[in-house]
Amino acid sequence: MRRVDTADLLPGMITAEDVYDYNNQLILPKGLILNDQTITKLTFYSIIQVKVEDESVETATGSDPYELSYSERIRTSPEFIKFRSEFTTDVDNFRHAINDVVQKGSPLDVDKLMNYTLNILDLRATTPNLFDMLHSMREYDDATYVHCMNVALICNIFARWLRLGEEDTRLATISGLLHDIGKTKIPETIIKKPGKLTDQEYDIVKTHPQVGYDILKSSNLDPRILDAVLMHHERCDGSGYPQGLKGEQISSFAKIVAIADVYDAMTSARIYRGPLCPFKAIALFESEGLNKYDPGYIMTFLENVVNTYLLNEVRLSNGFRGTVVYINRDRLSAPTIKTDHGFIDLSLHPDITIEALL
Repeated sequence: MRRVDTADLLPGMITAEDVYDYNNQLILPKGLILNDQTITKLTFYSIIQVKVEDESVETATGSDPYELSYSERIRTSPEFIKFRSEFTTDVDNFRHAINDVVQKGSPLDVDKLMNYTLNILDLRATTPNLFDMLHSMREYDDATYVHCMNVALICNIFARWLRLGEEDTRLATISGLLHDIGKTKIPETIIKKPGKLTDQEYDIVKTHPQVGYDILKSSNLDPRILDAVLMHHERCDGSGYPQGLKGEQISSFAKIVAIADVYDAMTSARIYRGPLCPFKAIALFESEGLNKYDPGYIMTFLENVVNTYLLNEVRLSNGFRGTVVYINRDRLSAPTIKTDHGFIDLSLHPDITIEALL
């Protein structure tokens, strides 16, 4: 292990420890193989030195890696291939474990379920890499089990953004993992219906928080997890269900799960639509969500999640392609983009939006 000035870093070097910014936010995880983009990110965050392993990895020559889109580079990386394999295995194990609880009445082993999430987090696919990885998995259309795993991972990161303690972070993660267990009792013909639900079908779907609570209430779970399962569709303005609770009537873990749940649902593929661009999801939260979600929670989430897409390549609604280089704090969904045609501050051009991450 040795210290190297950021200016002297080379593609192929491997980080020997997690790299944090001055606000203690993770920039790059330990064990990451550096490339031009990640080195640029370190410079952007004014990181002066980085500890790297004594060995480095030979980088590919003879072709320009930037001929591939950002998502393509993620999907072809060894890190993503390993992440996808572990993710798929752990989701399958999670599915079998939940089915045993729901269908066979087997006891709920929370530690075993938590380990499925930790297996993925232990790959060091944390902020911001976790969101890169999840975005690259968005073709997986699974409204229950994959979604629950995604929400658990997001809740884990979100809890740390909120600076919760280790035990509360664990409970928030479990809450995310179990929040939709009630959907296992909803007919698949409704869950996977490609068209709009009828009023009667929607009423059935809206029973899943109570159904999930009823499934879990006899288990030896922390009451805050049960509250999160029951309340994750409640909204601070009273527009949610099943009880129409408002503000402080809603538990803190339910508020965390609610935001993670909606963000993942919007940015994931569904039978009836493709995944929504994260910046469009952020825009919807800004325009419609500030009254529905706890302001302290939603702003902490949005301010941090938008940072995970800094230096990502994007396609704009005017056809231009560019790189996110600056986050506008007054309008998080409208960053400044560096294009071949110059810099475009989207906050000054409401007619131009980010259509997709590349």
